[in-house]
Amino acid sequence: MENPDRPNADETFAQALAALKDKHGVTEPNIAKRIGVHVSTVNNWANGKATPRRPLMDALVTQFPDFKERLLASVGRKAPGPVSPDIEAELIKDFRELTAEQQRTTRIQVKALRESNQP
Repeated sequence: MENPDRPNADETFAQALAALKDKHGVTEPNIAKRIGVHVSTVNNWANGKATPRRPLMDALVTQFPDFKERLLASVGRKAPGPVSPDIEAELIKDFRELTAEQQRTTRIQVKALRESNQP
């Protein structure tokens, strides 16, 4: 049963790509041309043999922004959340109040979190 809070949560990348192709009326050669890869690369994604690495995923979501959440979720990543100017200012203020050692530790932790959200 599909979770209404996380539609398509159990979807594979191949399934998300098929939905993208259907919605946008594009073919694998169209997608390949738009993101600058060989059609066999997109074919491998469509057949579940591979998933795109970060630069190609970025190219896909740039070309098909309405599918960003779905594509990222389908490869085990979550889309980065929005950061309002108020939250960003609060984070910077809090960070500046940390000791140098705490800042180094926090940067390491944030980098590890960011990298854990990459394919």
